[in-house]
Amino acid sequence: MAAYARWPQGAIVVDFGTATTFDVITARGEYAGGVIAPGLIVSADALYRSTARLPRVEIARPKHVVGTNTVASIQAGLVFGYAGMVDALVNRIRAEMNYAPKVAATGGLAALVARESSTIEECDELLTLRGLRILFERNHV
Repeated sequence: MAAYARWPQGAIVVDFGTATTFDVITARGEYAGGVIAPGLIVSADALYRSTARLPRVEIARPKHVVGTNTVASIQAGLVFGYAGMVDALVNRIRAEMNYAPKVAATGGLAALVARESSTIEECDELLTLRGLRILFERNHV
């Protein structure tokens, strides 16, 4: 709701939650479909739980892509890897569209990944709540 209200030309909304989801909204306000990938935190937790010696790390931007220690290397893989995944999927989605959707990010880690992405144009961590407000206002009698 909020994406269409804000970008009536259509949108790709990347939501960084438990899963990283890509929701495609058409210029007619219809949900065209989407993509679901493991979330950043889920991936970081799986890496920690499924390996014998890798530590749990704070999800933060490291100074360099090539880490000089284990923590920085994991952070680089998570942050830059997710930004690369976002860019690759957004470009593939755009290739299937016959319109120019706005690309927006939402969710708790949106700002972190959006800074590293070349395709995310706007970041609104409260987009879902804005949509719920719109629905409430339209249906409140």
